Amino acid sequence: MTLKTLLAGAMAFGLAVPALADGHEPVKAGFIYVGPIGDGGWTYQHDQGRLAVEEHFGDKVETVYQETVPEGADAERAITQMALGGADIIFTTSFGYMDATNAVAAKFPDVKFEHATGFKREHPNVSTYDARFYEGRAVTGTIAGYMTETNKIGYIGSFPIPEVIQGINASFLHAKKVNPDVEMVVTWAYTWFDPAKEADAARAMIDQGVDVILQHTDSTAPQAAAQEANENGGRVFTFGQASDMAQFKPNPRIASIIDEWSPYYIERVGAVIDGTWEQQASWAGMPEGEVVIGEITDAVPAEAKAAAEEMIAAITAGEYHPFTGPINKQDGSVWLADGEVADDGTLAGMNFYVEGISGDIPN
Repeated sequence: MTLKTLLAGAMAFGLAVPALADGHEPVKAGFIYVGPIGDGGWTYQHDQGRLAVEEHFGDKVETVYQETVPEGADAERAITQMALGGADIIFTTSFGYMDATNAVAAKFPDVKFEHATGFKREHPNVSTYDARFYEGRAVTGTIAGYMTETNKIGYIGSFPIPEVIQGINASFLHAKKVNPDVEMVVTWAYTWFDPAKEADAARAMIDQGVDVILQHTDSTAPQAAAQEANENGGRVFTFGQASDMAQFKPNPRIASIIDEWSPYYIERVGAVIDGTWEQQASWAGMPEGEVVIGEITDAVPAEAKAAAEEMIAAITAGEYHPFTGPINKQDGSVWLADGEVADDGTLAGMNFYVEGISGDIPN
């Protein structure tokens, strides 16, 4: 019987819980998820990070989680309940939890809070963390530019926030570099996780002639829609989002962007355990191993694969930034001059399309 089982049994009977051998009780790390852990994408990947924390620290840590927590008032209630339940550190893993996280943090100054993809740190016990997803989008956009035969690539966006707009722009810019005739169709789903909506968006794109689909939504539904189209004589390619979505390899899923949260979660829980946790804002990417490109399958021609691997190597080495000028805004005005690199502040507030993308960004 493990120590965890003994502790759980003692708590169930209202008995005093013994401290660990070093005199400390386990640190309790909580996770709030916007989707189900079985979504195969965003939430699944965060939960893999939680499991990595358990494996790394053993009986020094206890983890708890709540899945499918809507953004808004429900989130504040769920985070509050987790804090009342004795969590020492709480990871809130969706952009829309930002205000709720800060509201609860004000009431629980001794609890550490880590908010994913947000920017508000209104209290000293709140940190933020994000990944430079746009680095991965540059790679998948490059592959998309090579793979399309209709010259129409599609992008399913969740919400029109800077993180998603960065991905759309990075994908289009790099598809255009290898295929000047490429067009991008953007569809907004207004959800992070809704398989039915995501599938409908994918099917509508396919009906419009889109033959490569990228996404910033959480489910595998677009992959399934592409697979269905291919079984009926189509030729549609997709990319795994947030996790590898390997069940759809080698086609339609021809590569993926994998969010590798495990090192960050282990580092931050470790900081609580050893008493060194401090407020910070983390924005890591390929160089830190937080953004990973999954296997590029044999459905991708050698030339395209080589170009993608060259870009991965350059970004990882810090030799290339996906937003390097010359780049114009959608209205034709100059955004970045030749050789100029976008600064993090502009990227973090990005609210415009680059030149060549049609349509408006919703308010």
